[in-house]
Amino acid sequence: MTMIDPAAIFRQEAAELFEVLEAALLDLGQNPDDRELIDSAFRALHTIKGSGAMFGFDKVATFTHEFETAFERVRKGEIKPTQDLISVALAAKDFIRALIETPDDTDAIIGDAILADLSRFVPPEAGAAEVELTHAPVVAAPAEKRSVGWRLRLEFDQQILRNGSNPLDLLEDLAKLGPCFVVPLTDDIPFIDEFEPEDCYLKWDVALHSDCDKAAIDDVFMFVIDEMKLSLEPLLEEERDSAPVAAEPFPDILAADVPLVPAQAPVEVAAAEQPGPAAKPERRSGEPRRADDRGIATVRVQAERLDELMDRVGELVIAQARLSQLAAHGSDLSIKMIAEEIERLASSLRDTTMGARMVPIGSLFGRFRRLIHDLSRDLGKPVEFITSGEDTELDKTMIECLADPLVHLIRNSIDHGIEAPSARAAAGKPEQGRIELAAVHAGAQVLVTVKDNGGGLNTARIRAKAEEQGLIAPGAALSDHEIHQFLFHPGFSTAQTISALSGRGVGMDVVKRTIENMRGSIDLSTVPGQGTTVTLRLPLTLAIIEGLLIRVSDQRYIIPLSAVEECVELTAEDERSRGRNFLNVRGNLVPFMRLRDAFESTGEPDEHQKTIIISTGETRVGLVADQIIGNHQTVIKSLSKLHSNVTIFSGATILGDGTAALILDVVQLVALAQAQSEKQQMSEAA
Repeated sequence: MTMIDPAAIFRQEAAELFEVLEAALLDLGQNPDDRELIDSAFRALHTIKGSGAMFGFDKVATFTHEFETAFERVRKGEIKPTQDLISVALAAKDFIRALIETPDDTDAIIGDAILADLSRFVPPEAGAAEVELTHAPVVAAPAEKRSVGWRLRLEFDQQILRNGSNPLDLLEDLAKLGPCFVVPLTDDIPFIDEFEPEDCYLKWDVALHSDCDKAAIDDVFMFVIDEMKLSLEPLLEEERDSAPVAAEPFPDILAADVPLVPAQAPVEVAAAEQPGPAAKPERRSGEPRRADDRGIATVRVQAERLDELMDRVGELVIAQARLSQLAAHGSDLSIKMIAEEIERLASSLRDTTMGARMVPIGSLFGRFRRLIHDLSRDLGKPVEFITSGEDTELDKTMIECLADPLVHLIRNSIDHGIEAPSARAAAGKPEQGRIELAAVHAGAQVLVTVKDNGGGLNTARIRAKAEEQGLIAPGAALSDHEIHQFLFHPGFSTAQTISALSGRGVGMDVVKRTIENMRGSIDLSTVPGQGTTVTLRLPLTLAIIEGLLIRVSDQRYIIPLSAVEECVELTAEDERSRGRNFLNVRGNLVPFMRLRDAFESTGEPDEHQKTIIISTGETRVGLVADQIIGNHQTVIKSLSKLHSNVTIFSGATILGDGTAALILDVVQLVALAQAQSEKQQMSEAA
């Protein structure tokens, strides 16, 4: 049986809270008066502090308490969240994360320096009063009177039930501190036609007979303190057995006409006051259903288990294909029916499993806000960051692989693309630059674009650098698009100086290689003086794809169906096209390559060969094969390291008869076809 590590659970929850905290802090930089953002940041801090103390991360709790105390000044409106304060708060967040993830490697001197920076905005002497933030002032008992406990009034936010908290559980936890009497207050319960069954309308007055200190009561309400109002004052000895109690601040508590209710029965009292199921009103026609009413439950699952499940589904798809092939060659009708049913179930299971692995790309986009914030500050370039398409979903493996390429592209956009404020002003541009990060579905692909409104690419400088490095001959006729492709050449850089960000020619070649390893492609377009756009074309998943099964000689291959535009027959006229490998497809010339020649296949080709038109970006190429067999659900298996130098194949799959079929790498095939076409044109020109 697998044991659950509480510390691991805390780290996982803290990671989510850090994302919320960082997003709120970055948004505050743009909207410093937004109360919801301030409250969101404070709640995240408070939860991290409380959870850290509960799970034994004492250093986290101590440091976060100082951070929270300082940020409370912002919450109270005493100081403004300036950009400098936001920068210090982000550094404090990073230090808290380090205390959780790598506590042994974290230097306390860094934390002290951060707190010293915070003290510049929040003087230390202002912090003494912050301990009582969530409570009404405690009225000290007269010297001649002795306190025997506490009197409390509990007022919870109406949304507390929807947020997963139960006030009755908190009352039971309070009762563990000592004998107490609880009186529910029902004044705010609305009429039945206005009643929302998932809202909390009750308040409670509590008399707690315990010598516990106030900190023990704080611990009971630690995780909901931001969702309630807690009033607290000492319960004096002469009030213990008397009724009624003083009218202020709780006029209803222990009143003469209200019976005392033992602490053991708070659940029953509250249940008696709450309307029963019969009182649940019908939702009005046309009224939108709130997201909180959906009752969606989520379960945390380790990523490794999803990967293992995907592997099992892949094996099932292979077994199902073999069963279908056997059933097709047999005459038993019942076997064929079972094979069809299993095929339907396997397809449904595949789609469900792939859906479970899909993650909104917005979870990745959010990481770059901090990157742009820091780079903008370090380079002195004001930059606006705009995102769209955050709901676009990609396989979680794709999300992980996409992070580093996007970091390179965004860094290049700020460092090379966005001009300095003085240069932008001279060009008549606004001082603030802009970077747009967008994602959109396009068939079986996802397009991710990084666009800036900088100065665009300097084509002349790129060409000069390429000639200097001997990549092209001086004066060679090349289009702008072809010249821009040199940016992806290893070691290529047009930077004048080497800095901490760029200039060593490392980055864009890594981006291209990573994207191509993901079976994607990268496009680059620019408008001088207006900016540059980089588009990444990616498949939805790396695990199972729809493929087109073809035959070349006696071997079978898979082409990703997302890259296939159409299939046409290679006519005799195409064969006699003066030796030039071009197809006339509805008036457009499309270069084609014979796969038999590329694979050096033996034997005579089929009489009627087929051409599969594939595309990557704006480039179209025809692949000539002997036969098109049909669609095939392809479970991708990686090639071994021994085949790492084989570039035109991206993997392999197992067919229904148990044999293997190689998966063609469309990007590499297009590049190979273009190279052959250019070589042919050069030979004809000679």
